[in-house]
Amino acid sequence: MTPFTSGFVGRRSLATLVCGALATGGLAAVGVTALEPGAASASSHREAPLISGQPQYDNTDVYAFASPDKPDTTTIIANWIPFEEPAGGPNFFPFAEDAQYDLHIDNNGDAQGELVFRYTFKTHVKNDKTFLYNTGPVESLDDPDLNITQTYDIDLLQLKDQHLVKKTKYADDVAVAPSNVGKASMPDYAKLRSQAVHELPGGATTFAGQADDPFFLDLRVFDLLYGGNLSEVGNDTLKGYNVNSVALQLPNDVIQESADQPIVGIWSTTQRKNASGHYRQVSRLGMPLVNEVVNPLKDKDKFNASAPWNDGDFLKNVTNPELPKLIEAIYKIKAPDEPRNDLVDVFLKGVEGLNQPPNVRPSEMLRLNTSTKPAAEEKRLGVLDGDNAGFPNGRRLGDDVLDIALQVVEGELVGSKNDLGDAVDKNDVKFEKTFPYVGQPTSGSRGPLAKGTTGTNDVRNQLGDALQPAGASGTGGMDDTTLIAVSAASGAAGFLLVGTGLLWWRSRRRSY
Repeated sequence: MTPFTSGFVGRRSLATLVCGALATGGLAAVGVTALEPGAASASSHREAPLISGQPQYDNTDVYAFASPDKPDTTTIIANWIPFEEPAGGPNFFPFAEDAQYDLHIDNNGDAQGELVFRYTFKTHVKNDKTFLYNTGPVESLDDPDLNITQTYDIDLLQLKDQHLVKKTKYADDVAVAPSNVGKASMPDYAKLRSQAVHELPGGATTFAGQADDPFFLDLRVFDLLYGGNLSEVGNDTLKGYNVNSVALQLPNDVIQESADQPIVGIWSTTQRKNASGHYRQVSRLGMPLVNEVVNPLKDKDKFNASAPWNDGDFLKNVTNPELPKLIEAIYKIKAPDEPRNDLVDVFLKGVEGLNQPPNVRPSEMLRLNTSTKPAAEEKRLGVLDGDNAGFPNGRRLGDDVLDIALQVVEGELVGSKNDLGDAVDKNDVKFEKTFPYVGQPTSGSRGPLAKGTTGTNDVRNQLGDALQPAGASGTGGMDDTTLIAVSAASGAAGFLLVGTGLLWWRSRRRSY
């Protein structure tokens, strides 16, 4: 196929970088699974009303790219549960048991999924008489001290015209990598991560577990486009937060229609079981940054209740986008002329000559040409910078999709050359060089050590040292008897104060 190249190679001076730090934007419509679930709510990083209160079901991002170390395979990554605070115990961040986490593949451009890889999870508790996620240092996924564990199954659903043709058990009872509680609880988290990578028959590989959120961007855009005066830009809002990731690496010949038609469309959904026992879709994601700035409030929840087949219902939101008008009103940068057919071509059909399938039906999803080989050196602006293995030809972890999307929505492809962006150009955590590629999750013990401790002592010794009087060395000149006497006296004084307080409280009650 003829490579697609742009006449523009992104070069950013400091001035254009700052002046361009304007906004974030998704550029196309999304819908629901081809299996016709019930009414849905919207998805991504808390960007629609209903899903913002359902983080276990909230799909934040989808990635699809040629595996850099296995170029004859495609890696698909989908993330859930936005803004995971690493120390957010004691329950931390399990996948939901009443959900179906689906990866969809359209391999002929008809806006219907021909393949669905469905992940379902089970939770296992060893001891329900403790509040602890782990009862001691965890050295392996089957460690008795890992009190709460999860496993998952994968079912492969093969569809024809949105009807199920065949269902196959693709994986059974695979272990999930746990939440990274902290260094005392999980001293070698990389080992746990590696144990959660599972090879499947036919050359596929799967992973499910916690990871650093790979998306990087400045979300202060919602404060009237960075405060209206660019007073705060360049802050990675997602820095330090984790997500739950599902990653699946598949041989290209498994997912493509044929060697002559290697272009696939990829998106993900979440279905949640309702009180009547039926699954209803509550999240869908394909292209990044979908619902934040394209759809008005009246469409945000309806947006994900429509199948890709019906994405034409939201076409006006793409051809007449609000974002360029807001930028023009606030920063006096002229909005491109409408209708924006350039956005339809790139984000609903794929780029002609690169990742547009023949006879394509316009619909929102990531489109990847599986015959495109990985780039020897990735460029963060992807296709805009002449790197055809990058976004919008699929999406790699390091693709700066916010800058790319913003430049395109501001008219890069229709003659309005620009260097717009949010001044956040890379992730704060390095990506892995092998599957599942996502960075390891930030540890719950990422903060500074307690006063008087070091990073080399056993955790129990550290705790003991930290509880000693400030400035003390060893017992600080006190013997055991003195320490016990001091502790006893302190305890007695505390008891006396509590007792006195109770007597006072009772006397006050009698006076009313």
